[in-house]
Parts: sequence; structure tokens; C-alpha cells
Amino acid sequence: QVQLLESGGGSVQAGGSLRLSCQFSGRTFPSYAMGWFRQAQGKKRERVAEINSGGSTNYPDSVKGRFTISRDNANKATYLQMNSLKPEDTAVYYCAARRGYDFNYWGQGTQVTVSS
Repeated sequence: QVQLLESGGGSVQAGGSLRLSCQFSGRTFPSYAMGWFRQAQGKKRERVAEINSGGSTNYPDSVKGRFTISRDNANKATYLQMNSLKPEDTAVYYCAARRGYDFNYWGQGTQVTVSS
């Protein structure tokens, strides 16, 4: 059974940085693609970063150049470094894992609040 636990959220001023962490519990972590998603109040959930089992990454234009996803297979952890944060980055951030097409394992989320 896979479990994901996020940490590292908080409140920062615009232009600041935060680093989110996701601890994976379960087997064969290296075989999973990992993603970070966010959901702002009243909005749809959106993917903000993904890293596959080979280490290739993908970002939407809204965060490209500001956010960096990484993984540590030895420690079964995934990270999201967020720089140059903007008020519109305010959301609950979720870590997710998949081996197939869909992300079917999710963490409980961590709040990120960016003030202007």
C-alpha cells in the first residue's frame, strides 16, 4: 500500500521561496512517476510538476522556470522547490504517484499562501 505525506507548506511574501517535500511509504518507489498538483479555492486542481522514473521533468508554462521537481530514490522522497512565488500560487499542494496512466495515490495536501 502506497502512502504519501507532504510537508513544507507555509506562508511567504511574493518573491519568496518554499520547498515542499513528499515522503513515499511503500515498495518500488523508483518505478513510480511522481507529481505535484495544486488546487486553489474555487478552482480546478492543476498539475504543476511531474518527474518520471527516469528523472525527466515536465511543467506547465505557469510555473516553468520558477518551480523545480526532484526525487531522491534512496530516501523515497520527492521535492518541489518553488521560487519567485506569486499570490496566484496560493493553493493546497498535493503530492501524487502513478505507475500507470493515472495518478492514483495522493497525499493529504499542504497549504501554501503567498501574500502580496
